[in-house]
Amino acid sequence: MKQKFQGSTRVKRAQLQALRKDFEILQMKEGETVNAYFSRTLTIANKMKAHGESMSETVITAKILRSMISKFDYVVCSIEESNNLDMMTIDELQSSLLVHEQRMRSRGEEEKVLKISHEDKASRGRGKGREKEKDEELLLMSYVELGQDKMEEVWFLDSGCSNHMTGNKE
Repeated sequence: MKQKFQGSTRVKRAQLQALRKDFEILQMKEGETVNAYFSRTLTIANKMKAHGESMSETVITAKILRSMISKFDYVVCSIEESNNLDMMTIDELQSSLLVHEQRMRSRGEEEKVLKISHEDKASRGRGKGREKEKDEELLLMSYVELGQDKMEEVWFLDSGCSNHMTGNKE
């Protein structure tokens, strides 16, 4: 019995170490919902508790707040500034983040990113001693809120060889 119990203790300790590592590196994934992220986090936290780790709700809420994706940064700041995090429950935090997630979805904001390459035309030259061509990358971002009735009014920019604009994507 003694040998079996000691082996079990070592296994539990090793499993707890693995769970601690999983908890430390845990981050919300891009495109993951708040509910899915909370589920992943609480699953690991509950396994840690089952292996003897004493973990308060404060530790879990702090972990969740610092590991959210960047689109929740302003929400996290707002929650941290307006609440006593030592008193905030996991359910309150989840509810607050869900409200913000639903607002983001209900607005129907679609992020469109267009990466274009821009050549510095002033640095072009054929002779020796002239600078080589320099390529700069520019990032054009826009938000589009459109209903189906507005799709006919949309214009698309094609900057492949030259700049063209058209009302028909095809």
